[in-house]
Amino acid sequence: MEQPPLFDLPPPLPPDLPEGLVYEPDFLEPAEAAELEALMATLPFAAARYKTYTARRRVVSYGGSFDYDANRLQPATALIAELHALRDRAARWLGVPPQAFVHALAAEYPPGAPLGWHRDVPDFQDVVGISLGSEIVMRFRPYPPDHPRKADIVRLALAPRSIYLMRGPARWAWQHSIAPARALRWSITFRTASPRHRSGGA
Repeated sequence: MEQPPLFDLPPPLPPDLPEGLVYEPDFLEPAEAAELEALMATLPFAAARYKTYTARRRVVSYGGSFDYDANRLQPATALIAELHALRDRAARWLGVPPQAFVHALAAEYPPGAPLGWHRDVPDFQDVVGISLGSEIVMRFRPYPPDHPRKADIVRLALAPRSIYLMRGPARWAWQHSIAPARALRWSITFRTASPRHRSGGA
C-alpha cells in the first residue's frame, strides 16, 4: 500500500535543493524544543560505530539498530513514551499514520562533530529529521559521486526547531552529510520502512 501524499507542506527552500527535499523552519514552538532538549540530556547516548570507525556523535536507536558488521537491521528497544507526541506530530506533518515510522534515532553532536557523506541504509524509505540546539549545515551531492565537485554541493542551514523530509530523488539520488557542529546540537530522525523491509526481502 502506498503512503498517503503530503498535505500542506511548504515548497523546498532555497529553490536549488534536491527534488523530494522539504524543509520547514519553526516546526516546534520554543517551549516544545526546550522540553525535548531537557529530555536529550537524560538519554543513554553511546558512540556511533561503523565497522572499525567510531564517530564523535552519540546516538540512541529505537525500533531497530543497524549492525554494520552484519549489514543487517537488528532489533532495538521500542520508542520511549516521551517521544510519542513528537512522532505523532511528525507523522501528521508527513501525512502518514504514526505506525508508519518503524525507526527513530536520537543523535547528539558535540562541538566539532561532523557526519560524513552517506545515504541512509536501504531498509528505510522516507526520512524525517527534527533539529534541536545549535544551527547546523546539511550538505547534499549527487549519488553516486563518481567525479565529486564542490560546485555540485548544495547546502541547507538546519535551524533549531526545524523539520525536513528526504523522499524520492533526495533520498536515493543524493548523498548527504552534516558539517562539523559549532555548538551542541541534537537531531531526532524518524524513518518509514522501505518496500524491501516491509516485505521481508533481503
